Amino acid sequence: MQKLSILFLFSIPWLLQAQDLGVDDPIIYKNQIFDPLVETVLLNKSSELTDPVPMINLNSGEQLQLTFDMLNPTNEFLQFTMIHCNSNWEPSNMTQNEYLAGNYQSNITDYKFSTNTYQKYVSYKCVFPSQDVSFTRSGNYILKVYRNFDIEELLLVRRFMVLDPKVIVTAKVNSATDVRYRFAKQEVDFWVDFKNYFIPNPYIDVKASVLQNYNWSTAITNLKPNFVGNGQLTYNYEEGNLFGGGNEFRFFDIRSLRFFSMNVAEKYIDSMKNAVLKPEQTRAHLAYYNQFDYNGRRAISNKDGNKIVEDGDYALVHFYLKADHELSPNGVYVFGEFTDWQMNEKYRLEYYPEKGCYFKTMKLKQSYYNYEYVTPADDGKTPEHTFTEGDHYETENDYDIFLYHKNQQYGYDELIGYLHMNTNTNQR
Repeated sequence: MQKLSILFLFSIPWLLQAQDLGVDDPIIYKNQIFDPLVETVLLNKSSELTDPVPMINLNSGEQLQLTFDMLNPTNEFLQFTMIHCNSNWEPSNMTQNEYLAGNYQSNITDYKFSTNTYQKYVSYKCVFPSQDVSFTRSGNYILKVYRNFDIEELLLVRRFMVLDPKVIVTAKVNSATDVRYRFAKQEVDFWVDFKNYFIPNPYIDVKASVLQNYNWSTAITNLKPNFVGNGQLTYNYEEGNLFGGGNEFRFFDIRSLRFFSMNVAEKYIDSMKNAVLKPEQTRAHLAYYNQFDYNGRRAISNKDGNKIVEDGDYALVHFYLKADHELSPNGVYVFGEFTDWQMNEKYRLEYYPEKGCYFKTMKLKQSYYNYEYVTPADDGKTPEHTFTEGDHYETENDYDIFLYHKNQQYGYDELIGYLHMNTNTNQR
């Protein structure tokens, strides 16, 4: 009984942490916002703010930059910390002193108050690694932001990676080899050259993850090579590496809330600024049409003020999707980078049968936005765009490949290989 009591006491922080994150045990971290006042969260490499992949090289001097707004006129006392994870985004078995050097907890001291905006807010920024804290191990990490030194008062969680490049990854994207999916899916085949790095058991100790448009909700993970030889791992499947091609993303432009904007039908001001989007329809029945997009991302900017961060206002954006009948019993969601690539109730549209449309109002910051409409798949968790947007093998998409290796000495998952590619710039 004494042993059980001690075990229970040591389990309390872990259980509380799981409860805070709203996930089952074991904890699987994902990009999440826990405070309703938090908006417009961005985590990018500080030197390349348009790059959607939050990753730096180990011991390179590169930095990541986190920015977010709190829709509150007064500032708060906020902190952040980093947790190392395995390839499946579960906490690794290392303690912080094994992968962090310096302070394990840092204050967020860089903040600015909004100016000339209807919606008052405070914009926060932190940059890391820094003189105060740095990384000693590669792999997956999550960033936790919380208030008043209380890690249970979580504001947000964000994923990022630290890369220690030891292998070379090459890849090629084609239409699916399987004729059943030839015109709807894209096949990502890739190869790993590990001639200069010793991998004793690649079938067990190596895992690969492939992302389309940096969307973790549809990622293919834990891929194993189907052939090993001559210092090369081959990942050339016919079904295990398929992604729905999707469609080019929809967009609207509210960088200006005063003048004409693309795909915005009306603008007006009541208690705050409003932008009514042009009514839209499903595209699953339409032929593929090539148009430029940002692959689901957004570009935070405003044309109404001098300062992008503090002068950018928030607007109530009204979405309309025409539908003669309900498209899914599980709902229709607005989906993209600004929804954290998740089907959150905050972005679920309501269906109005008497008007024959779906409708939703969302508070969004001045930006250029990409998005799409999705429905939940049969599992209720995976986003499905087949019935709202359509799937086309010609669609231009970004792909990111991450290669992990189990470190035999310390028992954690190293990130040893990475490749970013676009369907328009295939390579092998």
